[in-house]
Amino acid sequence: MTKNKKKIINDPVYGFINIPANIIYDVISHPYFQRLRRIKQLGLSDYVYPGATHTRFEHVVGATHLMHSALDVLKFKKIKISKDERYGAMLAILMHDLGHGPYSHTLEGFFAQGISHEDISLLFMEKINEDLDGRISVGIEIFKNKYERHFLHSLVSGQLDMDRLDYLRRDSFFSGVSEGVIGSDRIIKMLNVKDNELVVEEKGIYSVEKFLIARRIMYWQVYLHKTVVAAELMLLKILERAREIIQNREIFTTPALHYFLKNKITRIHFTDSEIALKQFAILDDSDILASLKQWSSDEDKVLSMLCKRLLDRDLFKLEIQMQPFDETMISDITKKTAEHFHLSEHDVRYFVFSDKISNKAYTTDRASGINILLKNGELRDIAQASDISNITTLSETVKKYVLIYPKEIESQRIRS
Repeated sequence: MTKNKKKIINDPVYGFINIPANIIYDVISHPYFQRLRRIKQLGLSDYVYPGATHTRFEHVVGATHLMHSALDVLKFKKIKISKDERYGAMLAILMHDLGHGPYSHTLEGFFAQGISHEDISLLFMEKINEDLDGRISVGIEIFKNKYERHFLHSLVSGQLDMDRLDYLRRDSFFSGVSEGVIGSDRIIKMLNVKDNELVVEEKGIYSVEKFLIARRIMYWQVYLHKTVVAAELMLLKILERAREIIQNREIFTTPALHYFLKNKITRIHFTDSEIALKQFAILDDSDILASLKQWSSDEDKVLSMLCKRLLDRDLFKLEIQMQPFDETMISDITKKTAEHFHLSEHDVRYFVFSDKISNKAYTTDRASGINILLKNGELRDIAQASDISNITTLSETVKKYVLIYPKEIESQRIRS
């Protein structure tokens, strides 16, 4: 008896989502894909927005739903798209986040150096393709931007792709930050293709403007919220400390986490051997959380204190400004922190540290920019087509500097 694979998923953002083909179902059922259920979309953003606990699984299913809608719109506008291309584009967006590690972007680059989550996603895709007898090859070509019809890749990875349209709307929904709400349906209805490039018809210009502004607001209000940044940098310091300790003695870890803490993993480990990819395939948020709970009572004072504070949301103070922090001030805070917590010069660096955060809402690039199709057939970048002056401003990188230290030291600074 043949199994019915054309299921329906009830999504809180879009309602009922249809799985339109067996191959889509087969990929969703694969263990590499099911792992995304155990990776939170927004890292530790739920420390500020308690509802933001949705996962990468929900996001990619939602993005695939939007891809289905976009392809229907283009088909209605007489853009010829074959069945293989249709499913290929849907598979590419469905699998584009397979390479994310625990807590998504929070720990990007920590577990493996010199390899991005997109690169790891591709490695997972190739393994799934082997398991499914080459049935997702077109999707892989579209993902790699090797397929001749470039507009299909733009729907997967571009400045107005289905990935961004879903995560802005979904992250806004679960965080409760209404400024991130965008008219994704309207934008999709305005999509078209000209000269093999994805474009937006002139009638959709206002929706695109709102999309870009919403993206900027969501970055500073949600993704780079100062409390979120403090929590996520504390998590990074915890793992750095655990990596330091594990070189000298064993501490509690899951096998997968132990592999990435004990060894210095780089791109070559992923490309020259299957071991790193297999270990990464079983690494998710639960490995980190279980370890944090155990480490909170570890004999190492630095590790246990950091873990307990993060678990209890007793977070460090974070200051943020547009210029680098004065070195004399950092030195003074470091000295006070070392004295207060009885820390060595080596250990205090886990309690006082500086970093940079940045955001660029839009890139004015002819090859990857958002092109508006005017009524006279001319193409114009959104930055030139818009009559809102700050659209051009959104293309500038905004960089901010942060300084993090225990909040107990803040009161000492005030008294002194």
